[in-house]
Amino acid sequence: MSKAIEKTFPKKNAKKSASNKKNVVTASFDNPLVFSRDQHPVSRKLLSQSALKVLYRLNNSGFDAYLVGGGVRDILLGLKPKDFDIATNATPDEIKELFRNCRLIGRRFRLAHIVFGREIIEVATFRGHHDTASEQEKNCTKTSKRSEDGMLLRDNIYGSIEEDAERRDFTINALYYSTKDFKVYDFANGVQDVNDKIIRLIGDPETRYREDPVRMLRAIRFATKLDMTMCDATKAPIRELSSLMANIPAARLFEEFLKMFMSGKAVANFEQLRSYNLFGYFFPAVEQALNQESEEQALLLAFIRLAMENTDNRINNEQRVTPAFLFAAMLWYPLQKHIQQIKVTTQLPPQDIFFAALSEIMPEQQRSIAIPKRFQAVIKDIWILQEKLSRREGKRAFKTFEHPKFRAGYDFLLLRAQIEATAELVELAQWWTDFQEVSNDARIQMIKGVKPPQGTKRKSPRKRRKPSTKPTE
Repeated sequence: MSKAIEKTFPKKNAKKSASNKKNVVTASFDNPLVFSRDQHPVSRKLLSQSALKVLYRLNNSGFDAYLVGGGVRDILLGLKPKDFDIATNATPDEIKELFRNCRLIGRRFRLAHIVFGREIIEVATFRGHHDTASEQEKNCTKTSKRSEDGMLLRDNIYGSIEEDAERRDFTINALYYSTKDFKVYDFANGVQDVNDKIIRLIGDPETRYREDPVRMLRAIRFATKLDMTMCDATKAPIRELSSLMANIPAARLFEEFLKMFMSGKAVANFEQLRSYNLFGYFFPAVEQALNQESEEQALLLAFIRLAMENTDNRINNEQRVTPAFLFAAMLWYPLQKHIQQIKVTTQLPPQDIFFAALSEIMPEQQRSIAIPKRFQAVIKDIWILQEKLSRREGKRAFKTFEHPKFRAGYDFLLLRAQIEATAELVELAQWWTDFQEVSNDARIQMIKGVKPPQGTKRKSPRKRRKPSTKPTE
């Protein structure tokens, strides 16, 4: 590593005088700022034991290894770190030789995952610059490849820690902590940006977004998650380059959906995505409906926001959530629109109409986000339960109550009642709320008081056939 500059970690509430600004020492990729053990809050006590095992083994085997990115950044912000990513000069194959619990993943970026039960420590080899790769590497399509838009399709050129820092996306992620000397290495003034709560891209923003359009989502997510602000240069190209999101595979967008909407900041991320013209790449049918000024548009927007608020509250209260619930909420009104269109043109029974609409809307959505089948099944159950919850006569209420996804369907009904506020839905939601709180005998009495839906004919009991008296041959 090049000669480093020692610097004291800036205090969060310290006032900056004009004289201090003149004498500020800035980092560079050749000369990073280095914060010694007594100048920063990063401690091995705050790291997971699994991450420490990986760092120690790599170091003891003669390799350089650092905790990098979010783990360091979150500690500097006073947050509890959740991700412990490691950067090293060991190649993926060398990492695999050191760890029996290692699996290599990724074609675009070759990574090593060290598995410790449910915890996975991600280890990446230092990235190098494409212009420093040997001619042999440049000619190898398995090493590096770009699309016509400048997007990196494969990127397995390795380099030094300085090059790796320059290849990082944001300054606040170009922070490295070493367990060998207990120092934090800051290559891009990330510590100052952490202190100033600024999201800043490393390098030319347009080039970096073209290399990987998902960086636009990451900029928004970090800003909402960390209560930070994107600098002007970082946010300026996003709307203009939003169309690049069409190049992102549906499977990757599912992972990004989980990060954006299942982390306790769904409402804030939803608003930001819409303002930067990015939401439509997640839910094109929903975005189309939201852009039409009508009563249905207002209803859909209110319903989506309420579902997201509900999800955020549950996550922040450490309650269980499923992405299927949000998917069901997003697509509920587009589904109803499909159902109404099919009703006009056919005479199919309600159940067949529902499945016909389902077969239209889900494949359309799958082209944007590859929703795993296990979540598709739950989405379908939540929607089917809306009809089942309205049919309470006879034994139907108990059968519905015993459904494995009853709670999700009931919660969905509560949201519908709150937004649509029709007398029928409000009464139905209250009935099911009471049904869960009373005794079994009281439930039977509640069911007896339910009026059958209008137009429903009561089935007469079957008459038993009299046994045949005709003698058998």
